[in-house]
Amino acid sequence: MKKVAVEEAVGMILGHDLTQIIPGEFKGAKFKKGHVIKAEDIPVLKKMGKNHIYSLELEADQCHENEAAERIAKGVQGENIKISGPSEGKMNLVAEQKGLLKIDLDLLKEINGLDDIVLATLHTNTVVEEGQVVAGTRINPLVIEEEKIEEIEIVCQKEEDILKVATFFSFQIGVLITGDEVYYGEIEDRFAAVFEEKVAEFESEILEVKYVPDDVEEIKKGILDLVEAGAEVIITAGGMSVDPDDVTPTGIRATGAEVESYGAPVLPGSMFMLAYLGQVPILGVPACGMYHQATVFDLVFPSILAKEKVTRDDIIALAHGGLCLQCDVCRYPVCPFGKR
Repeated sequence: MKKVAVEEAVGMILGHDLTQIIPGEFKGAKFKKGHVIKAEDIPVLKKMGKNHIYSLELEADQCHENEAAERIAKGVQGENIKISGPSEGKMNLVAEQKGLLKIDLDLLKEINGLDDIVLATLHTNTVVEEGQVVAGTRINPLVIEEEKIEEIEIVCQKEEDILKVATFFSFQIGVLITGDEVYYGEIEDRFAAVFEEKVAEFESEILEVKYVPDDVEEIKKGILDLVEAGAEVIITAGGMSVDPDDVTPTGIRATGAEVESYGAPVLPGSMFMLAYLGQVPILGVPACGMYHQATVFDLVFPSILAKEKVTRDDIIALAHGGLCLQCDVCRYPVCPFGKR
């Protein structure tokens, strides 16, 4: 690279974007790569703190920052992700649809362990919206050795999708509300409305809401009836505590379902149960799901809708990030809860 005073750079072609920052007004590329510097640009450049310009003369074994960022982005780009840029030497990876962001954390660490490489992402298992930036990549210098980029591309070949957005599928959801107090009309049910809202966010459909008393056989029958009616996912609500009258876990087991976990290292939601009746997931949601905006249910449900088999190990892994801060104004999912 050759350093040239801006007063002597008229007619020179920029080899990289030049960023201008005006606090509260603007931050971005004022002059783009390939711009031919004019005399009227000099005062602007000096106000930007640019007293010198670099003239880039690439060797055969070197790679420019824009090309490097694009090649890294293409290497890590997976299902339902598109690329935008480059701008100021950075490429963005953007979700093409709503879905569940999945990241190979081991390969992410390996990539960032290489000198001068930057690949920054959102947390894995984040629910992302169409058009949302999920990752950004660049190199730190203006040029980099070609062999370093080739090394990145070799790393990327280890896994088909280092970054991907898993699709949410539409399911028929069966909801079973347990509890004598609701079944016999002593209190009004509030669970059904909560689940209707949460299910609607993912464009699935509640097939039926059934109410049963605190009775093991009735709970068992209610679940089996919902499956018989076509429910592909079962959500049970209520009766999940250790009180003698709370027999929902026993009723779930009575169906013959295989229990992955009864209990989760998440607050709120520690009495959560996850079981599978064949291919049908059963989510036992404790009472906190009725009045907390975000609970363990919100951490597990998206994975179910992405057709992932959630295991006991997955539930245990929720411990890191599984403590809700109980903010006065809930900002979930823009908060640490459930982030790993």
